[in-house]
Amino acid sequence: MKIVFTGGGTGGHIFPIIAIIRELKKIAGEKFEIFYIGPKDEIAQIYLSYENIKIKWIICGKFRRYLNFQSFFQNIVDLFKISIGVAQAFFHLFLINPDLIFSKGGYGSFPAVIAGWILRIPIFLHESDVVPGLANRILARFALEIFVSFPKTLYFPLDRVIVVGNPIRTELLNGNREEGKQYFKITGEKPVILILGGSQGAQRINEKILTILNNLLENFELIHQTGVKNFKQVEAEANAIIEEELKKYYHPVPFLKEEELKKAYAVCDLVVARSGSGTIFEIAALAKPSILIPLPESAQDHQVKNAYSYFEHKATIVIEEKNFTPGFFLERLKALFENKEELETMIKAAKDFARPLAAKVIAYYIFEFLKR
Repeated sequence: MKIVFTGGGTGGHIFPIIAIIRELKKIAGEKFEIFYIGPKDEIAQIYLSYENIKIKWIICGKFRRYLNFQSFFQNIVDLFKISIGVAQAFFHLFLINPDLIFSKGGYGSFPAVIAGWILRIPIFLHESDVVPGLANRILARFALEIFVSFPKTLYFPLDRVIVVGNPIRTELLNGNREEGKQYFKITGEKPVILILGGSQGAQRINEKILTILNNLLENFELIHQTGVKNFKQVEAEANAIIEEELKKYYHPVPFLKEEELKKAYAVCDLVVARSGSGTIFEIAALAKPSILIPLPESAQDHQVKNAYSYFEHKATIVIEEKNFTPGFFLERLKALFENKEELETMIKAAKDFARPLAAKVIAYYIFEFLKR
């Protein structure tokens, strides 16, 4: 049996695909031949190659809904890119002849799904966010099954919607706290805060953390994922401003690979992060208290809506970036750790919200469908 996965190319699209593929392999061993079709991307290249997935790169284009002179011409150019991508995807799909296409959404999924529909290949789709992106809203009409992460997800026909959560790599749930302490050289003297910025880091969060770094380190120990592009600058600034006796409490890293992230999750007491769906469902599955800072520029404002959907369950604190002043953040963090009852409420709410078996559920749907 052959399955083609497709998606946008960022970590938010690639990591759920990997989670599903791992569960498929557990269920069916090597019965599946697995391919990926999508835009060329470094994250996709690295992580899909680790899983021995056959990759077919194609050209993809975006459609921009904000209108100005520049975006108008970019859309015209990208219409040609989309057309080329559909032709490339058609060629690959014709040769592969898959039994199913699984789309994770994003602009990078558009060519493969359209080409698959033309070739009458069955299509499954997953939407991560409360508010679907434009690609998934369009492509949903071609899908036999539509898996969603949040019960409140809109715009899809209810008779084809299955609420499963966002697929996460279950390996992240098996971290050992002592191993994490040793790996990051955690002193154990203070609560440990894990600061994440998504797969690309978060420069504005970095800047505000640096502003109050000494104050933070007086009260907490930090594991800080800066993003690869930002690491050298953040490390240099931190070294210049941190008081000598506080340096042992600060642990900056460019990017946390899976094994490192597993250890960081295990050892931390709270997570500060953007509110991509993947991060939310990882935090929930681990029952970690969190402070979410939505990315204000996210498409359809989906990070804000994701964050508040999770907040409604009392599992997190949301600080929108316009309100994310260093002083307010520091005081909110200190107040939270002085209120054990609030922390316990967040832990319980996260457990109740979590759907750690999403990848397994989707894998079983795929397996049962292909057995017919």
